[in-house]
Amino acid sequence: MKKRKEKVFAGMSRLRQPALRRRLRQGEGYGRQAGGFACKKKVFVAMSGGVDSSVAAMLLKNHGYDVVGVFMKCWTSSNTRINADFNADGRGNFDDECQAERDAEDARRVAGKLEIPFYIWDFEEEYKKKVVAYMVDGYRRGITPNPDVMCNKEIKFGLFLEKALSVGAPACRQAGIYVATGHYVRLMRNSNIANSREYNEYKSFLNSPNSRTFVDSSYGYKLYAARDAQKDQSYFLWTLTQEQLQHCLFPIGNYLKSEVRAMARKAGLPTAEKKDSQGICFLGKVTLAEFLGGYLPAREGAVLNTAGEEIGRHSGAHFYTIGQRHIGMTNRGLTQTERGLMQKTDFKPLYVAEKNVETNTLVVAEGSDNSALYRKEIKLHDVNFINSETIPLIRANKGYKVLARVRYRQPLAPATLMPADDMQINADKNPRKSASNPRKSALLIFEQGQKFVAAGQSAVFYYKRPETRDQKPEKYEMLGGGTIR
Repeated sequence: MKKRKEKVFAGMSRLRQPALRRRLRQGEGYGRQAGGFACKKKVFVAMSGGVDSSVAAMLLKNHGYDVVGVFMKCWTSSNTRINADFNADGRGNFDDECQAERDAEDARRVAGKLEIPFYIWDFEEEYKKKVVAYMVDGYRRGITPNPDVMCNKEIKFGLFLEKALSVGAPACRQAGIYVATGHYVRLMRNSNIANSREYNEYKSFLNSPNSRTFVDSSYGYKLYAARDAQKDQSYFLWTLTQEQLQHCLFPIGNYLKSEVRAMARKAGLPTAEKKDSQGICFLGKVTLAEFLGGYLPAREGAVLNTAGEEIGRHSGAHFYTIGQRHIGMTNRGLTQTERGLMQKTDFKPLYVAEKNVETNTLVVAEGSDNSALYRKEIKLHDVNFINSETIPLIRANKGYKVLARVRYRQPLAPATLMPADDMQINADKNPRKSASNPRKSALLIFEQGQKFVAAGQSAVFYYKRPETRDQKPEKYEMLGGGTIR
């Protein structure tokens, strides 16, 4: 039996911490079932040091999974530069104060409380190239990138998933390997859907003669908005594929944030009262403009109103994003009276409506209800669908009714998803193959204009399930998304 245990844990031999290797050799976390030693389903939980991922790990352990906690080292205070290409003059020497060390220690304390193995996996170089450099380059090119989406795509469900499958596979070939996160989102598999009463009502509606929507078939992985609408994070997960989702678990998607904290308190987890992190982790306490100033040079340029008249100056168009209000513009706010005196004028707030990094100009609109801040038609590229069943429907009907948002937490708005002339959308089963696919494009037409639409951000579309007797709040299926042009 001893040899059997050593074989089970052979895949973890690369881990360096002696205490953890000893616990693995002893078979901690495993048990006997009828018929002898059984290999549980192994799940690697991305533990950020926050309460959400802590409770996710606890729930999985309570449900009988073999849980391994992993803290991903992605950005530290010493990482002040991306590379010489981004910072030729040596600027950018400030402390990001991301407190990665304290977060890692909090995650380690939770793992100790749960009595699960814990590792730190270093993705710092990859994160620097795939997320930070992506963001800086996006601002350089005049778009507004979304580092959260890119982090999920390239790191959490890219490198982290790949390493989990590589490390865990030799240990549990028969049981399956998973990764789990503290995202507020719901994952449903074919068996979950097909056996539910809601699904039977849903399928009946879908198969009705007047229905112009799609019918569920063999694709068993669907993402739904979380039960807690205020915390729902499905917006950031639109790049996921069927191949990735078959290895994913999202344990807290069915809980409210208040319930997650209550479970943490009851279990005595060290992170029960820890505040949620806000913003982009590698910014710390510096502003986005200060961070970008370490990599992009200041370039004074003109601020124009919607009539094309210059009304002020700015420090560089690449530092701004669509919808930004506090732009630090000079030469505005004072007018000259008939007697030659300078006095303040009651202006409405200015918002960035357009930016052009080539001409280094900003166009601003006065007032939050200005028509220049709204767009109805939005072109998308790199479109991804969670489930490929949507694709033929769009092509056949030359459009598909969806609910969509162009910013996180923006209310969902009715829109039609249209095929573009060069539409080559795929729900690729291979998460690493998508980079070689032709560019996938579409057109999203809203019934009402949407505010602050920024190129580089994500437009994500949903389908509202037919009303059921239970009136469940998690009825919004996230179909996919694309990057705004």
